[in-house]
Amino acid sequence: MEPFDRFFPLQDDFRDPFSRDRDRVLHSSSFRRLEYKTQVFLNHEGDYFRTRLTHSLEVSQIARTLSRQMGLDETLSEVIALSHDLGHTPFGHVGGDELDRLLKADGHRNGFEHNFQSFRVLTTLEKRYRDFDGLNLTFATLEGVLKHSPPYDKPFLPASIRECFALDRHPSLEAMVVDHADEIAYTSHDIDDGVKYGLIGFDDLKDLEIVARVDAAVRAEGVKEGEYLYRHRFVAALIKLLVEDLIGFSAPKVEALRGPKPLCGVLEASSPLPVAFSPSTATELKRLKKRLYQKLYRHEKIIRKMHAGKECVRALYRAYGEDPDLLPSAQRSLLEHRALHRVVADTIASMTDRYALKSYHEIYGISYR
Repeated sequence: MEPFDRFFPLQDDFRDPFSRDRDRVLHSSSFRRLEYKTQVFLNHEGDYFRTRLTHSLEVSQIARTLSRQMGLDETLSEVIALSHDLGHTPFGHVGGDELDRLLKADGHRNGFEHNFQSFRVLTTLEKRYRDFDGLNLTFATLEGVLKHSPPYDKPFLPASIRECFALDRHPSLEAMVVDHADEIAYTSHDIDDGVKYGLIGFDDLKDLEIVARVDAAVRAEGVKEGEYLYRHRFVAALIKLLVEDLIGFSAPKVEALRGPKPLCGVLEASSPLPVAFSPSTATELKRLKKRLYQKLYRHEKIIRKMHAGKECVRALYRAYGEDPDLLPSAQRSLLEHRALHRVVADTIASMTDRYALKSYHEIYGISYR
């Protein structure tokens, strides 16, 4: 891996450093592939469902709003948000979980972890320069992606990462904002998608206090449950409630800390997060997420589709491991200096849902459908 002092910006560009980072991420191959990677519902199941791309854009929008209101660097939050899911596999979390299991079964103790994979995409797997790998991003952006959510210190991280990034300290305030923007986005929009396609109903949620608060806000607008607009207004009101709570509880703490530059690796990880929901809202949100896990994420229709996706990942891993000549030529060339199963895992992780299914079909002669 290249020394990390090269990740500081050049001085011959009219853009500010984080705008340049953002532009490099937006033009990367990994970002474009997010359009056809599953968020929760398989991409080909319907045109309405969120994908990793739409989710990343939604997280970016919320993170920018939060950062602007708290006087933080809006563009740094934006680029971290746009980058945070670049390492995700096809078929959502089950694809990553299966790659992790397969790698560990083959003796690779590091396994697979999507946050670190996003970092590897930005620093190693994307190739845009002749003399080195990666997108040549600033330290603050890379730290924000690497420390996307606590705990930051993971046993599989290499010594070079431990030396360069203070894993015993919190990331920048902007990175903390992105972590919570991510939570706001996926919670609200998974409800939207789930209700839209009849996998969950508001009756499954209405006994929860936070849902009652959101329902009261929607009814105050004159929109009642069962009306066409109710679902849209509910999602908007939930986002508004969470955004306002986060700003209200965090802003005084952020004001006491923020300075002219991002606060990278300064606060001890043992100290409370300065960017947080109020205790009551955090508890309510935790209960809502638990209910969504029970009623939506474990729904029979989702479980069946995800199982099929997991089988696809497993079959591709086996095929490429047994016969590396099946790998695309660009990936085969990496075998000269990288371990076979890591190249296989990186190849599968980079795939979109439909490309993984297409490859599975071509190799095994079996249609996924």
